[in-house]
Amino acid sequence: MTVTTDPARPAPSGADGTGDGSLAEFGYHQELRRRMGRYASFAAGFSFISVLTTVFQFFALGYSFGGPLFFWTWPAVLVGQLLVAACFAELAARLPIAGAVYQWSSRLGSPAFGWYAGWIMVIGRIVVVAAAALALQVVLPAVWSGFQVVGGDPSPTTTSGAANAALLGVVLLALTTLLNVLDNRLLSAVNTVGVSAEIAGVALIVVLLVTHAERDPGITLHTGGAGGTIAALLVGSFTAAYVLIGFESASEMSEETVNPRRTAPRTTLTALTTSGVCGGLLLLGGLLAAPSLTDGRLASEGLSYVLTSTLGDGIGKVLLADVALAICAATLAIQTSATRMLYSMARDGVLPCSARLARVPRRTGMPGTAAAVVGVCAGLLLLLNLASPQAFLAIGTTCIAMVYLAYAMVTGPMLLRRLRGQWPPAGGERDELGGRLFSLGRWGLPVNVLAVGYGVLMTVNLSWPRAGVYDPEGGHWYFQWFTVLFLGVTVVSGALYRWHRRRVSAA
Repeated sequence: MTVTTDPARPAPSGADGTGDGSLAEFGYHQELRRRMGRYASFAAGFSFISVLTTVFQFFALGYSFGGPLFFWTWPAVLVGQLLVAACFAELAARLPIAGAVYQWSSRLGSPAFGWYAGWIMVIGRIVVVAAAALALQVVLPAVWSGFQVVGGDPSPTTTSGAANAALLGVVLLALTTLLNVLDNRLLSAVNTVGVSAEIAGVALIVVLLVTHAERDPGITLHTGGAGGTIAALLVGSFTAAYVLIGFESASEMSEETVNPRRTAPRTTLTALTTSGVCGGLLLLGGLLAAPSLTDGRLASEGLSYVLTSTLGDGIGKVLLADVALAICAATLAIQTSATRMLYSMARDGVLPCSARLARVPRRTGMPGTAAAVVGVCAGLLLLLNLASPQAFLAIGTTCIAMVYLAYAMVTGPMLLRRLRGQWPPAGGERDELGGRLFSLGRWGLPVNVLAVGYGVLMTVNLSWPRAGVYDPEGGHWYFQWFTVLFLGVTVVSGALYRWHRRRVSAA
């Protein structure tokens, strides 16, 4: 039994236009333009992860609960995600199709199972887009007070800061949506520039922080947080868990990548590994160079406080401007990934208004309608930030949990295939250049087992309704249960749509 074809899908009526049959064997025509090289593929994954965006956004959360000890949750989560990424790399080599998680889970499990994985991932990705856009509030007001359009405290957890974050986020989403409607050459160019600037910025920030260190690395063995060791390992892991996702975006762009069977597996792992090293150094540098670990500012302002206080307003603001550029590139990459997932599902006719969502004008070669829907939905979600500053955290943790659940819905059926002896043996298939497809070989089963266990544990950890995390002020039970409720609403709404669709088809 093979994982590369699905007899339930229609056979193609013509060639896919690429010359390698990479889509024809799956029953699809080549509609997106295949122009992305290896660096652009790497940039897609690295931009989604965007260590500058998310480390600056969630450093304060991890530190406030775990103190310096929360640093060690970073390598723990990185190892877990590398296990998942290794499984995904095998799939990327064998199923180079847009809408990776949806396509993989459908072929490894069943069409119905894959639909729910895709539905959860689409909703989760839209939430991630909104959360990424909100990150501008963490840096722009620190660069120039004029970016605080809504007067008052710029902290994202205050009423004025939350409102301003929503405003800045809507403006950013309008720009990223426009880029996702135009041409993928422009999108790829903007993304590549953003990634290059981010990597250079990370290197410079790390060097400057280390050379301004106030203490030695031994400080990472101290707790000092609000909840001690357990909080550092569980709640503190939220920082790493949020940052180290989206590495499969290289696979999402497979239909636009040259030689995707060879390129996507490698860029998936490279993007995650590079991000893991960069992010870990940022965390360590921030802890070493912070003027104080006890004045409360590191737990409320995070790395922005470290840069401006340690390096001075001049260089600090220049570096924060680079962080803002990284946030823009990350929002663009995440929206692009969500758009490809929506397009892939619509192409199979399994979503409302599928024909419109799957439309790709020949002039642009871009699924513009799907991009617009993602942008509008993310913009509407930003309005939750106006209801209460706590929505900022609720949005972020919800999207993490949904992504981890969708990941487990791929690694789970993949493990079942292995246990049943249905996984292709290593060395039998070749990529576009004649080399062997990426394979874990004899390590495949233990890596897959650990990946599933890790994914389930992290999903539960992220979804657990901790009042101290999600409702610290008390009196808002729906924030405490926000992640569980949102996941429930997502699944129930999906089930209702599928029930309605079956009734209409039977009528």
